[in-house]
Amino acid sequence: MGDPLFSVRNAFYLGAYNTVINEASDMETLSDADAIERDCFVYRSYIALGSYELAISEIKDSAATGLQAVKLLAQYLSGKKSKDSVINTFTEWLGDSACNRNPTVLLMAGIVHMHEGNYAEALKICHVGLNLEMHALCVQLYIKMDRVDKAEQALKAMTSTDDDATITQLATAWLGLALGGAKVQEASYIFQELGEKYNWTPALYNGRAAAHMKMGEWEDAERDLLDAFNKDAKDADTLANLITCGLHLSKNTARYVSQLKIIAPNHPVVKRLAAGDEMFDRAAASMA
Repeated sequence: MGDPLFSVRNAFYLGAYNTVINEASDMETLSDADAIERDCFVYRSYIALGSYELAISEIKDSAATGLQAVKLLAQYLSGKKSKDSVINTFTEWLGDSACNRNPTVLLMAGIVHMHEGNYAEALKICHVGLNLEMHALCVQLYIKMDRVDKAEQALKAMTSTDDDATITQLATAWLGLALGGAKVQEASYIFQELGEKYNWTPALYNGRAAAHMKMGEWEDAERDLLDAFNKDAKDADTLANLITCGLHLSKNTARYVSQLKIIAPNHPVVKRLAAGDEMFDRAAASMA
């Protein structure tokens, strides 16, 4: 039997969050387990779109544990709960045999720890690899840790399970960008093939733009990023990459900087810009 959630799962990995929400609404004849997973993808899509309050208000305390984990992620990202409270709750759940084999609980806990920069802890949680998405998170974590050798091992586990899966293809592209050289061009082809096969999303445009930037093709990168911007003007990664690209092309990026500060004040690019401004101010003050 095929995967009844293939379309929503695939759309989520591609970053087509509105498609997830729309298609899920037509899925009614599902098993209880599949219905819960469907709802997890729906609320994770709302979270990805910045609608934290919707997920928090609609997921009741009586909901399944996986949905509670998604709600906890929304509370963490929105600041409705302190990071310590969220991490303590996940730690408690992970110590409970009724929860610690739930893929969604493990994945949400891993994502929170990744946001906190606790990469080793996130890997400890997700290395069991109960599904492809957990393996993909491990690939991302190893790349962040500059351990491409370990990322290659995690990717190998994915390809041995399903090398044609969209998330496996995406992980291959992420690793290709990290490895550099000829792998960057291969990554670009993967993003392009997925965009043409399914539908172009800001995530896919950003992926191909990253490849262009790695190859020094700044005009091509900007073109992809503007296409991404036209699809979603509030996508933080698009704005961050437009800033980077604009600086290399000697263009005014003030508008994108202002937007990014409003939309994602804790984005790494915003923090780097703030640190740069602070260093400049200190230097200027010392010369006054």
